[in-house]
Amino acid sequence: MDFATGVAAPVSGMRFFRDTERRDIQYELPGWPEGPRYVVRDRAGRSARRAGRGASVGVHMVVSFALSAVTMGAFGPGLRGRPEDPANEVEDFPVMWAAPGAVARRLPWQLDPQRRAKKYGSHAIATDQRLVLVGFPDEDPSRDEVLCEIDRADIGRVERQRFSNEKRDIRVDFTDGSWCRLHSDDENSVEQFVRHFQAPPQLVPEEQLTPGQLAAIAECVAADARYNERDPTDYDGWNVTRRPSGNYFFQAWAQRADAISGAVGPSAIMDRDGKRAYDPGDFASADPQGPAS
Repeated sequence: MDFATGVAAPVSGMRFFRDTERRDIQYELPGWPEGPRYVVRDRAGRSARRAGRGASVGVHMVVSFALSAVTMGAFGPGLRGRPEDPANEVEDFPVMWAAPGAVARRLPWQLDPQRRAKKYGSHAIATDQRLVLVGFPDEDPSRDEVLCEIDRADIGRVERQRFSNEKRDIRVDFTDGSWCRLHSDDENSVEQFVRHFQAPPQLVPEEQLTPGQLAAIAECVAADARYNERDPTDYDGWNVTRRPSGNYFFQAWAQRADAISGAVGPSAIMDRDGKRAYDPGDFASADPQGPAS
């Protein structure tokens, strides 16, 4: 999951970081390295860019024209549809919109492909308690590190932005009025991520859990503690939510852990008797801790 990239001609290939007055704030963000400074193209600039692009491929124009005419409907402008928010998709392209101190300003610079190493990757992991952003060098997820954690209570709305590359942009609105625009190359991850936040989980009080469920939870925590060589008391808490299928999802977390496996904690999907279960609608991913790339 990365910051999105503009697709409309005036902002194609660009991304901006704005405050609520549309001022550039990328150099105000603490710890952020130098990045490109984009300028929205005016009509003359767009015309020059198209002319340059046309000259570079002119030799192929006669050969490809017939094919282009046939495929334009499927692979041309129609692919992105119409702008849903022209002010933020055509006239400008903020990927961060945040007043001073807003939640969106906590997002890590590693989500910007122009600031990080080429082989650096990032994932977004959504749990019932928080959104965790992790990064890893050299495309090696086993070396991941927590970049940012945002409480679920700070997230107000998550929706897909259709006017985007392959329609895979996501806008995350925070409860303080700030927001960000992210992108994933994985269609399945986009759908799962959005669905997870659009279907609020139903918390199940501990007193409503069956003996079988409580036993399954205790075993899940104990197994994770053994595997990670930590004391079971290191976990800060857990909860259980009821899923649309009627199954139950258990999730524990440990803020004191220094690895993402501990920060997110063990999890399991079970039925009313505490036995392992799974239904496609249970969670935002087939893997309850599965990341969105």
